[in-house]
Order: sequence, then structure tokens, then C-alpha cells
Amino acid sequence: MAILSALGTEVFIPVAAAVGVAFAIAQWLLVARVKVNPAHAAAAASSGGSKNGGYGDYLIEEEEGLNDHNVVVKCHEIQTAISEGATSFLFTEYQYVGVFMSIFAVVIFLFLGSVEGFSTKSQPCTYSKDKYCKPALFNALFSTASFLLGAITSLVSGYLGMKIATFANARTTLEARKGVGKAFIIAFRSGAVMGFLLASSGLVVLYITINVFKLYYGDDWEGLFESITGYGLGGSSMALFGRVGGGIYTKAADVGADLVGKVERNIPEDDPRNPAVIADNVGDNVGDIAGMGSDLFGSYAESSCAALVVASISSFGINHDFTGMCYPLLVSSVGIIVCLITTLFATDFFEIKAVKEIEPALKKQLIISTALMTVGIAIISWLALPAKFTIFNFGAQKEVTNWGLFFCVAIGLWAGLIIGFVTEYYTSNAYSPVQDVADSCRTGAATNVIFGLALGYKSVIIPIFAIAVSIYVSFSIAAMYGIAVAALGMLSTIATGLAIDAYGPISDNAGGIAEMAGMSHRIRERTDALDAAGNTTAAIGKGFAIGSAALVSLALFGAFVSRAGVKVVDVLSPKVFIGLIVGAMLPYWFSAMTMKSVGSAALKMVEEVRRQFNSIPGLMEGTGKPDYATCVKISTDASIKEMIPPGALVMLTPLIVGTLFGVETLSGVLAGALVSGVQIAISASNTGGAWDNAKKYIEAGASEHARTLGPKGSDCHKAAVIGDTIGDPLKDTSGPSLNILIKLMAVESLVFAPFFATHGGLLFKWF
Repeated sequence: MAILSALGTEVFIPVAAAVGVAFAIAQWLLVARVKVNPAHAAAAASSGGSKNGGYGDYLIEEEEGLNDHNVVVKCHEIQTAISEGATSFLFTEYQYVGVFMSIFAVVIFLFLGSVEGFSTKSQPCTYSKDKYCKPALFNALFSTASFLLGAITSLVSGYLGMKIATFANARTTLEARKGVGKAFIIAFRSGAVMGFLLASSGLVVLYITINVFKLYYGDDWEGLFESITGYGLGGSSMALFGRVGGGIYTKAADVGADLVGKVERNIPEDDPRNPAVIADNVGDNVGDIAGMGSDLFGSYAESSCAALVVASISSFGINHDFTGMCYPLLVSSVGIIVCLITTLFATDFFEIKAVKEIEPALKKQLIISTALMTVGIAIISWLALPAKFTIFNFGAQKEVTNWGLFFCVAIGLWAGLIIGFVTEYYTSNAYSPVQDVADSCRTGAATNVIFGLALGYKSVIIPIFAIAVSIYVSFSIAAMYGIAVAALGMLSTIATGLAIDAYGPISDNAGGIAEMAGMSHRIRERTDALDAAGNTTAAIGKGFAIGSAALVSLALFGAFVSRAGVKVVDVLSPKVFIGLIVGAMLPYWFSAMTMKSVGSAALKMVEEVRRQFNSIPGLMEGTGKPDYATCVKISTDASIKEMIPPGALVMLTPLIVGTLFGVETLSGVLAGALVSGVQIAISASNTGGAWDNAKKYIEAGASEHARTLGPKGSDCHKAAVIGDTIGDPLKDTSGPSLNILIKLMAVESLVFAPFFATHGGLLFKWF
């Protein structure tokens, strides 16, 4: 028996979630002490300040040609415009997504309810035919309810993240006047608010859902946890639309702003004369914050659901061991406590005093959280798991020890760190790969593109080996359950990962606000330094998301194969092989759709920005005012319209294949999409990240080599901007969305597995 009692488990999980929420609120209150409202700012300045975070510190320099009041007024106006634009877009997007959510909920209920002809009689259990489980109709009802819960939680996670980011961006800009360390603390604390809110809300909603469903299901844990898989499906389906819609929005604006402003008109990034500049800054929040928040919430929900489904048909479920069953939730609970301690290292224990200390501080967050989490996993594995137990392994029960399971979680955790650092090596301009890409700009945009593509393909090698080793070791120890908890291990420090990830767009917005408010060059240098570090850490976050998606998808695939009654997936079988080759094609089709969508939206944006520069008198001279609202509308309309076809491709493929061709062909589709999707996602994200940081390397001119390639506006710099523009849809739209594609198809197949097993394969039955 486990040392930790069922009562201890029931107390520890909600308490850990409550601590995470309380910490997020505390961080938000600290950020809120920086006043953006001009009247409040004046009152705060006159009252002096506290030592903690330097909120009342004197400015270390005066602005050039601007007094303090004017700076605060301008920052407040720009922040309000960005916040209103982001809120407007999300509400428009959520209206469309709400319609989809309602229709798909009905589809889930009808498909799953029809498995036993909408019968209300108890049925023999799938894995224990001598026992009776709850009727299929009620499984359909509860699966639909958990789908809606997951979807709503995902939408709320994205919305809260966006509100926090737009609340913090101008505050980061204003704090940059006191030094780079003060600005870093505000940006990082704001990211931590999002990280802890999302991790805690995801955990507590899942925990409450399990306990409420248990009131009906009682001893039928197989049915209970099968219906819980809808939670992961809801989370990921909303994440898909958030990532694709937000990604199209942000990159359409970014490409339009860069091509006309920086390349054609030779004006700085985020120059207030550029009509697309507000849309660009709005895009950072709806794509990189709201979309990314929903994405990582979906990963967390799916990895938890995959582990719970596999455990429910193992000794934990058979013996009704509640503590052992909740092991995935206990790992996430420990992760919240570990991330809380880790965050204090960045905000309270150490102070950043120079630009060069920013990136190491963020990297230390990853190392500290991983090291502490390893200890945390060891403790919770010892307390929550029996010394020996059995795990379901394709029709048999495999004996596993608690230390074996600890090793599965730990290997996922450390594989994530390896993927993160390899990603950093290939996307940070501190290392030779990106510097080589920057150097290739000497001979024009073509060689820049060639070098960038080569870098992206090469960057796939080590992460794939790390994922492969994790899969082999964890499967050897604990079958599919081992892979599910390895994915959970990779996501166990999600609060820190999200804090680092959200920090990037907040810093990017802060730089844009500094430029638009006309603040001094020194302030812009500081915000650029924060942004450059954020670019690298954002790439690390994408690496984590893709790596965990591979493990989550494989765990869900294993659960689907077991639930659908497929004994062996034989690749030499024609039914499986056609699925395999079609599945491998799907990421290319999806990437083509999303990239073309960005291209189409960017085309309209470029034409509008050119029109305004040519038709508005005095715009280039700074005497005319650009029409920001039209550019915001172009991005909004294009992204809403263009997100539907890629979303439909992902959501309809499992339904069509499973219904018409059956579970064997669908298992081939899932395997093919997983294998090719992971490779394309890693290479696309890293190529785009490398092109972006090669451009920033030339712009910063921090080394002798970089200065030979610059300055801004040189032919070399223009070639780098073109590379960055090509990379934008790769790193912020197609790449990050692909990890959702492979996870979402797998979890959708698992949810609909009872229907496919009973009624699927219509074409093969007819012919």
C-alpha cells in the first residue's frame, strides 16, 4: 500500500492548486504597483517607494525631450489600444469557436450514444467482460460534459493570459527607465501570473471533474476515466483554433509591417508611422500568449487523461487505489510547488544588473526547476505508489515498481531539458549556427534562406534521439503508462515554462511601446535585449511543447489501440499502410494551408500599408496620422476566415477515416501524422527562430563580426529581414500548430474509439 492515504491525496491536490492561484495573484499585485494611469503614477512617485522590486525608485535618467507625465500618457494610450484590439479579436474568434464547440458536443453525444443504440442498460465492461459498466448513453453524456469543460477552461486560459500580457507590457516599458533589471522583473512576474493561473486551473478543474463524475460512476472507474478523455479533446480543439487563428493574425500584421516599413521605407521596427504597428503588437498577445496558453493547457490535459485512462484498467483501477490513480495529478501538484520556489530565484533571490545576465537567468529557471522537480518526483513516487503494482500492456498486466515509474517521469523531464537546450543552441544568436545564418546575409536573401533551412533540418536530430530514448526506456519499464507519465514529466514544470514563454511577447510589446511613445534610444536598447532573450526562450518553449506532444500522442495512440480492440498494428497490411502514408502527408497539407493563409492575409496588409504611405499626407514626415484600425480589421477578418479550413482538416480526418475505413487504417493515420508532424514542427520552429535572431544579431551590433554586417538599413540587414519575414509563419503559425494536430487527432480518436470499434470501416464492409 502507498504511504500517502486517499484523504491525504484529496487534500494535497486542491491545496497545491490553491497555492498556485494565490501566488499568481500575489505576483499580479506586485506588477500592478507600477502605475500606467498618469494620475496614479504621479501619486505613486510623490509617496516614495519600497525596496522590494524598486517600485518607488527614482528614474536613472530623464527622457530625451519628454517629461515623465507625457511618457506615461503615451504608454497608457498605446497599451489601451493594444488591449482593446486583442480583446475585440478574441471575442470575435470565441463567437465562431463557440458555434463549433456546440456542434461538436452534439456530434460526440450522438456518436458515442449510438454505440449501444442509446441504451440505458448496463453493459459488459470492455476489459472485464464478467463485470457490468455504466450504459453507453451516459458515457456519451459525461464525455460531452468533460469536452465542454476542457474547451471552456482552454478559452479562459487563453483569455486570462492575453489580459495579463496587455496589462504588463507598458509597465515593463516604464520600468525600463529604472534599469534593465527592473523591467525584467515586471515582465517575468507577469509571465508567472499566467503560468501559475493556467497550471493551477487546469489541475483543479480536472480534479473536481473526476470527483463529480465519481458520484455517478461509483466503482466503474473504467467508464469514469474514459469519459474524462473528453477534457483533453476540448482543451486541444480550442487550442488548435487559438494557435491557428492567432498565428495568422500576428504574422499577417508582422509581415506587412516589416516588408513595407523596414525594407521599403527604411523606418525602424514599431515606428508609430507604420499603419500595421498596432496590429503587430495585438498579434503578439492573441497568437503567442492566448494561443500558446491554450496549447500548453491542451498538452497538460491530454497527458493527464492518457495516463488516467491507462491506469484505470491497471491495478490502480481494479483495486480502486485512489492515491495511485491520482499519481499524474500529484506530479502536477508537486510541479506547482517546485515552480513557485524556482520563480523566486528570478524575482527575489538574485538581481539582474546587466543585459548579458538576462538570458542566463532564464536558462537557470529551466535548470533549477528540472533539478528540484526530480527530487519532488522521487518523493511523491515513494509516498503515493505501492512498492509494486501492475500496468495494462495490450491485453496483459505488466508488473512495475514505484522507482521504475519515477524513472519514467524523470526521463521525460530531463529529455525536455535536453530538447530545450538544443533548441536554444540552434536559435540563440550567442552561438555559431545563428551567427553563420547572419553571415550568409552578406551575399543576399537567397543564401540566408538556404542556410536557415539547413539549420532547421539539422536541429531535428538530437531532439528526435532524446524523444526516441525516452519512448524506449519508459515503454520498457511501464508500457504505455510509462510514456504517458514521461510526457507529464516533460510538462510537470509547465508553470515555469509558461512564465518564460509569456515573458517573450510581453518584452516584445514593451519594445514596441517604447518606440511608439518616442522614448530614448537607451530605453529601446534595454527592451530589445529583453526581447532577444525572450525570442530564444520562446523557441525553447515551442521545443518543450513539440517534444511533449510526441510523447502525449504516442500514449493516446496506445490507449486508442487498446480501446478499439486492435491487437497488432501491422504496417505491411494494406489497410494500415494506406493510413500511414496519408497520415504522414497531413502535416504537409496542414502547413500548406496555414502558410498560404498567412501569405494571403499579409498580401492584403502590405497593400493597405503601401496605400496609406502613398495617400496620407505627411505620414512619412510624422505630421500625418496612420489609420491603425483598418490594419487591425484586415488581420482580424483574415484570421477568422482562414482558421476554419485547417481546423476542419484536423477535426474531420479521424471521424471520416474511422467511420469509413475503420480502426486499423485510423491507427496508421495517427502513426504517420505523429512521425512526420514532429519532424516538420521542430524544423519549422527552429528555422524561423534562427532567422529572427540572425536579424536581431545584425541589428544589435554587439560584436565586431555583427558590426561588419550592419547597420540597420544595410543590404545585409535587408536580407536578414526578408529571412525573418519568411520564417515568421514557420515559427509562429505552422510549427506550433503542428504539435496540436498530432495530439488532437490522437485524443479525438480515443474519445470516438467505442463508435469506430462498433460501427467503423463502412467501406471495407461494403467491398
